[in-house]
Amino acid sequence: MTKLGIIAGNGVFPLEVAAAARRRGYAVVAVAHRGETDDKLAQLCDEITWIRVGELQTMIDAFKRAGVTEAAMAGGITRARLGESFAPDARGLAMLARVGRFSDDAVLRAVAAEVEADGIAMIDPVPLLDGALAGRGRLAGPEPSAAQLKDLQLAFGVMRALGGFDVGQAAAVRDGVVGAVEAVEGTDAALRRAAALCGRGLVVAKAAKPGQDLRFDRPAIGPATIELLSEIGAAMIGVEAGEALILERARTLAAAASAGVTLWGHRGERDDG
Repeated sequence: MTKLGIIAGNGVFPLEVAAAARRRGYAVVAVAHRGETDDKLAQLCDEITWIRVGELQTMIDAFKRAGVTEAAMAGGITRARLGESFAPDARGLAMLARVGRFSDDAVLRAVAAEVEADGIAMIDPVPLLDGALAGRGRLAGPEPSAAQLKDLQLAFGVMRALGGFDVGQAAAVRDGVVGAVEAVEGTDAALRRAAALCGRGLVVAKAAKPGQDLRFDRPAIGPATIELLSEIGAAMIGVEAGEALILERARTLAAAASAGVTLWGHRGERDDG
């Protein structure tokens, strides 16, 4: 049986990847991060090893002992909690010294290079999942107004302009005013801040950064995203069609329809939305 290694972070994505891999006949070997990864992942794995963030050699050793030849990253690590969970081993420290810049994309690429240096190919987990990527146009919720589509264009424009600086993957706009751009606090805190400043009716864009390696770090939304948008009274969220993940798709679309939050698949600068 072919074995798939999963480098598991937080959220539901590691669970979806593990379940999809098992359906396709893989044995699943996970390395999970303490304080980040959902304990439920263990129920979907043939083997699981728990580590702290930065224990690179321990992670690679666990895969090699299990005979893993392919691995995938699934789920993120909360930047704001790194102070309490970051414990790099000697190999992790050496890798970070070579990277020089502690940006998400640079670190993820460096981790992947270390894994591949030990003969384990890093793959994109998304093809394991059926229908996981966002389509184009209105996916759920009310038809957006022309003003909301204009706000969405602005939000995506902000993300394109700032993405190269690795400041985050989300921006919130209302009536042509940028309410917040995600930084180290994470998406949820940024959107709550925007709602506190701008009130109800926010239009949110979630986008990959220019040059981001989507094997390791795709923008994603799920039921929890819609729950937050409903809580703060946001009107709309746009994600990149063909690139962004919709986790627990049926639940997410149903939640958006129920909450009256428009979910929109965006297709770039020349698109009318």
